[in-house]
Amino acid sequence: MTDIFSEEAGRAVVEKTEFTKEAIWLPLLAVQHQNAGQPVIKGKTFTDCLFEGPALMVPVNECHFDGCNMGAVRDLNSLFYAPKGLVLVGAVPFEDCRFINCRFSQVGFTGHPDFIKSMAEGLTLAREG
Repeated sequence: MTDIFSEEAGRAVVEKTEFTKEAIWLPLLAVQHQNAGQPVIKGKTFTDCLFEGPALMVPVNECHFDGCNMGAVRDLNSLFYAPKGLVLVGAVPFEDCRFINCRFSQVGFTGHPDFIKSMAEGLTLAREG
């Protein structure tokens, strides 16, 4: 069995483009990509995965969330953080990724104000529908 913290396991995760029914600890996923020289997680599809934090995600450039459960919160605003500067230190950036029927636990989201607004509106519609 491969140690999930090993360099070999990290390289294997970075090379994958499809994840299905996996538990993903976001801090580890971010470090594995950083160690491989890829500061942005790009071009991946996650289906029926559980994302666990604590973490702050920055979805950019065509990230899509379809049928996802964003976690147990009473107020949707608790999920979103407005950036205060040009660089988002400590946030995990995703680009051109799809999240299909995924669950998020202890994960917040930040990014461009338009993203935050559209994401909040989409979640509101999902709760009302």
